[in-house]
Amino acid sequence: MSKQDYYEVLSVSRDADEATLKKAYRRLAMKYHPDRNPDDAVAEEKFKEAKEAFEVLNDSQKRAAYDRFGHAGVDNSAGGGQGGFGGADFSDIFGDVFGDIFGGGRGGGGRSRASRGTDLQYNLEMSLEESVAGMEKTLNIPAQVSCDQCSGSGAKAGTTPAQCDTCGGVGQVRMQQGFFSVQQTCPGCRGSGQIIKDPCSKCRGAGRVQEKKTLSVKIPPGVDTGDRIRLSGEGEAGEKGGPAGDLYVMVQVRSHAIFERDDDDLLATVPIDVVTASLGGELEVPTLTGIVNLKIPAGTQTDKVFRLRGMGVKPVRGHSAGDLLCKVVVEIPVNLTSDQKRLFDELRETMAGKKASRHSPKHQGWLDGVKQFFDDMRPGA
Repeated sequence: MSKQDYYEVLSVSRDADEATLKKAYRRLAMKYHPDRNPDDAVAEEKFKEAKEAFEVLNDSQKRAAYDRFGHAGVDNSAGGGQGGFGGADFSDIFGDVFGDIFGGGRGGGGRSRASRGTDLQYNLEMSLEESVAGMEKTLNIPAQVSCDQCSGSGAKAGTTPAQCDTCGGVGQVRMQQGFFSVQQTCPGCRGSGQIIKDPCSKCRGAGRVQEKKTLSVKIPPGVDTGDRIRLSGEGEAGEKGGPAGDLYVMVQVRSHAIFERDDDDLLATVPIDVVTASLGGELEVPTLTGIVNLKIPAGTQTDKVFRLRGMGVKPVRGHSAGDLLCKVVVEIPVNLTSDQKRLFDELRETMAGKKASRHSPKHQGWLDGVKQFFDDMRPGA
């Protein structure tokens, strides 16, 4: 089975820049993400296709090979790994909502004897209304925290760790075997460079204890599924007083009964009765901020889309909000009374005959197409 053109998969032009590629991929990944479409094989395949297309087109060398040779030029480079997000870096596509909510950084420099703590992830589920308006959420996170009794040193209060005699505090030793010299982790201090002779009674020399800590995090308005917030230094504490890891809050927005989010726009399907569709009128349409009146012109057909500007979602990084797109669906009445059926019969009679094309131009166009089809099928046509 031949593969679809990568540019067509992402619905971008062949000269699309990096920003356009990322925006297109983000939209498709949001729409077809397995978390949003559980047990949906079609959506899963669409997600994989979008990921593969982005991996190739976002790489300048792969893209050049694809533009020149097509799929044959990148068959060995596309597809990523198994499961998860493969080779596409979602931290680059979706990005942190805040790079560092508390400011500061991890610092640099040389190797530290104390190891950095593990990063943690918290999956935060919220409603569409909460994601659009923003919220403040209290989190209870089980984690290894720095021991308050020894301040993370692992040594009993009033004492300090001693320098390792084996490695001289370096954390590594050099072994000489003939002409070869091998450097390895010190067996005496296990690389820390220190020996705790009198360990803390609370943490037993580890410098960390397991606790449940409470954090308050502000979720900015406009977040969407796949966005993440990084809380610097709120992961697990490092060993032997090492720096703490980070906490990543991953956003997951629940499905909504009325609206579906598409990037910064909201989509809604609005049923209307056949009388309003025929004669026109006004409908009350819900939005995330209240009720608005939507004018329906006479002769409105099903699947007609009305755009309510500025009534969508204001993104985290941006100034103007998206739109609310209302797709109307004309609902055919059921359970008619005898009087109602009689009125419809009378209406049908008045709309029949030569004037039918005036009232149903699409239907008349379809009939003309059918007639032409059979005329072309006749022998000698």
